[in-house]
Amino acid sequence: MSIQDRMDAPGPKKLLALDGGGIRGMITLEFLAEIESILRQRTGNRADFVLADYFDYVAGTSTGAIIAACVAMGMPVQTITQFYQDNGKAMFDKAGLLRRFRYKYEDEKLAAKLREVIRQQTAARPGDAEPTLGTDKLRTLLMMVMRNASTDSPWPVSSNPRAKYNQRNRADCNLDLPLWELIRASTAAPVYFPPEVVRVGQKEFIFVDGGLTMYNNPAFILFLMATVAPYNLGWATGEDRLLLVSVGTGSNPKANENLDPDEMNVLFNAASVPSALMYAALNEQDMLCRVFGRCRAGAPLDREIGDLHGPGGPAEPRLFTYMRYNCELSREALDALGLKHVKPENVQRLDSIEHMDQLRDVGRTAARREVRAEHFAGF
Repeated sequence: MSIQDRMDAPGPKKLLALDGGGIRGMITLEFLAEIESILRQRTGNRADFVLADYFDYVAGTSTGAIIAACVAMGMPVQTITQFYQDNGKAMFDKAGLLRRFRYKYEDEKLAAKLREVIRQQTAARPGDAEPTLGTDKLRTLLMMVMRNASTDSPWPVSSNPRAKYNQRNRADCNLDLPLWELIRASTAAPVYFPPEVVRVGQKEFIFVDGGLTMYNNPAFILFLMATVAPYNLGWATGEDRLLLVSVGTGSNPKANENLDPDEMNVLFNAASVPSALMYAALNEQDMLCRVFGRCRAGAPLDREIGDLHGPGGPAEPRLFTYMRYNCELSREALDALGLKHVKPENVQRLDSIEHMDQLRDVGRTAARREVRAEHFAGF
């Protein structure tokens, strides 16, 4: 089925949104592996089933953009996980001493790995042009969030062929942009990586990580881009017509529980701002989704409003069915998962590449507890 056919096909539409969070994307992948396994069972355990067979629109920010692109290209979750395992160290290649005043890691190896896997998945041959956002090898619609530092604005870029800036007669058509370059732009977290310069039409823009927008969790903006008229997709809303699944990379609301005010110097703030923004953004998007959607799964947001699974609120009937899968990375939460061997400091950092196996343990254990086949009933 072509993207055009899939866009216009009858029946409910399914959306998948993936948070940013550096190498903690390993947690996301374990949730996706559990979802893929449950959905595969519904097909009679069809060996070639992948998430792209189920979801119609996939979105991601930062590390979520890497995973979303891989899902949209039809890669099995196991293959994406292996890509992370094999290339985690290359993704976080330490910068030279002089450059570390600007950023901690180089981006050349990450860019090379992204180009390599995209060319493999799109069957690009030697001498072929770089696969673009408009490649016909994408099996689902794809959206990635980045921040345009040149215009000081968020840029959620989609492969929707009907979108205003995806018209082929435009000199600045987004569909002509190299796919690897857009993914790399979405992952350019300040402090961690250098920015990415992308030529769009006749202009060059400087892009940084989409986590520095309100869309580090891109769930609600994905819903809007699938339904709001100016995006020219216009999928129908309703609890039985639209499913939105949102997957996180772990959170730690108690990360600075014992913080001393004197510790909050320039270096502390520079290192902590990306994480602070990510945490604030994911909660905001999650709350909006639970208010306007019918929430079937998701831990309590806080002690005041709880999990918002029940009725009530300004949106009745609800506009979509919603699930949120994530886990907390505090000592108490890890103990509750039976993971006393996992140290919180080993899984809380965005660049904890030496503890990828522990990140997988956390994600796998949480996913098996949280993800249920009945959550997907009716879709």
